[in-house]
Amino acid sequence: MTDPITSALESLLHECIGDAAPGALADYIPELSRADPSLFGIVLESHEGDAYAVGDATMPFTIQSISKPFVYALALEELGLDAVDERVGTEPSGEPFNAISLEPGTGRPANPMINAGAILTTSLVDGGFERIASGLSAFAGRPLEVDDAVFESECRTGDRNRAIAHLMRGAGSLTAPVDDVLDAYFRQCSLLVTAADLAMMAATLANAGRHPVSGAHVVREDTAQHVLSMMAMCGMYDAAGAWMLRVGLPAKSGVSGGVMAVSPGQFGIGLFSPLLDAAGNSVRGVLACERLADRFGLHLLHDATSGARAAKVLEDGEVIRLRGDIDFAAAELVLRKSVERGGAPLELDLSGVTRLHPVAQRLLDAVTPPDPR
Repeated sequence: MTDPITSALESLLHECIGDAAPGALADYIPELSRADPSLFGIVLESHEGDAYAVGDATMPFTIQSISKPFVYALALEELGLDAVDERVGTEPSGEPFNAISLEPGTGRPANPMINAGAILTTSLVDGGFERIASGLSAFAGRPLEVDDAVFESECRTGDRNRAIAHLMRGAGSLTAPVDDVLDAYFRQCSLLVTAADLAMMAATLANAGRHPVSGAHVVREDTAQHVLSMMAMCGMYDAAGAWMLRVGLPAKSGVSGGVMAVSPGQFGIGLFSPLLDAAGNSVRGVLACERLADRFGLHLLHDATSGARAAKVLEDGEVIRLRGDIDFAAAELVLRKSVERGGAPLELDLSGVTRLHPVAQRLLDAVTPPDPR
């Protein structure tokens, strides 16, 4: 029996294939222009380590700019927020990802999600690329490797990034040697991941920095909070405002077609489809996230007046008793209990529920007996 989450994702995938606007492959990095434009995968990973995957969920692609929030996390872990903030700003630039957004007089880049800020952030990580690779691998829960062909392609076509780095070096904001920093930066962007990896990495951020499967503390809770804040403000290039309005989740995209979104305390989403819009975001990935947010009430601000209430899922013999504010995480736990019982319909006691989120209602409908009337 296919669970309702996977069924919903499957339907969404097929919808977006037919409904998404035309897009184009990234061609300024020649190796990326060779991607198969038909590929499309969606993975949802709960904060407790349960994965729901459809489509090309395990097809590898290079992480590109989705590396930026994780490298920012490593810098925060080592130096702290104040020290990093002195070197890299936290304000949206409103400009393309490869814009030269530097503070006059200091050369300080606008934020760590554009190339200028990401290059400088890379320079702040002690240990260079080796530390970056091990750090991103810890988020993914498996060793990540470099795609050498994409790395070489990045090196051959990275003149704009070199220009940005030299400008920062000349202004004094970048203190490390340009060639060393760019070698590490191009390599971090060339790390191979899958949509499933992105979902796991996002779920680690959703879980306050703790890996959902291993339970390892990858980063501190405050670090995860700072990273999610930057993703919410600046993660989707110069379309970040439209994304926050329509989707309302911290997210990051990359020009290889990856999109990663985070529902704090609940789950991470990883998507891959290489056709891009004018801002450099995956057209199918963005559409899928917009529809998920609309149908399941995922926007962070969809009910700003609701107070935080604890949710409890209790087993009392054959009855599952729900208490408090029931969101995706609580309903997904009920779904797993249904699977443990062979998929049989469950008897639920909702008398103690103070609030039932739309996404939770849909999941619970799938595991309760139909109304005989």
